[in-house]
Amino acid sequence: MSLFDLTGKVAIITGSSRGIGKAIAERMAEQGAKVVISSRKAGPCEEVAAAINEQHPAAAIAVPANISSKADLQRLVDETRKAFGKVDILVCNAASNPYYGPMEGIADDQFRKILDNNIISNHWLISMVAPEMKERREGAIIIVSSIGGLRGSPIIGAYCISKAADMQLARNLAQELSPHNIRVNCIAPGLVKTDFAKALWDTPEAEIRSSQNTPLRRLGEPDDLAGAAIYLASRAGAWTTGQTIVVDGGATC
Repeated sequence: MSLFDLTGKVAIITGSSRGIGKAIAERMAEQGAKVVISSRKAGPCEEVAAAINEQHPAAAIAVPANISSKADLQRLVDETRKAFGKVDILVCNAASNPYYGPMEGIADDQFRKILDNNIISNHWLISMVAPEMKERREGAIIIVSSIGGLRGSPIIGAYCISKAADMQLARNLAQELSPHNIRVNCIAPGLVKTDFAKALWDTPEAEIRSSQNTPLRRLGEPDDLAGAAIYLASRAGAWTTGQTIVVDGGATC
């Protein structure tokens, strides 16, 4: 069997109706996993699940959830267990960034939204799935962070703070959960061509400017991140925990 085989595993992927989360869900389904598609709106989730099921029958369900709602996240976990019986893999991909500009101009509610959605919601969701992983002595938790967590920014400073915190969240939880054979890691993407980051690449000039300092001379595509997620979720990553894997076309080197 392949080191990357996920047959029999069940994965929740937040923010998976588009972009990086969608690519991860599609590729995990290819490797044999059952996947739960989740974002705020039901329609896009159902479309992605239906497309996956066309290729891999009965591999996907849609459970919409707002990551700012603890009740929604609990329902996401409950519906996953109802459909598939367990949660083996959690990918915390959904995030928010309602503000671009210097930090002196950010409103309190914008700052709180970033911290609540990008850090606290991950903590909630991990706390909901960790007990059953402990019982089985097996599990993989992946937080999609950002290279913003490794360096400063004059325009997305609060977002960068939240993504640095996600890296520390993974390190702390690795210390707590690894004795139970639960691995916790981060993926730190560079600039990827998603709707979430559209403000940074949505004109030809912006895309050229953003990719100039990347050794591979291009921005990322969502599918560029899927391989790292599969590695961390599968037998291939069995001895990797508490780490942040940077996938950025060389931007941080």
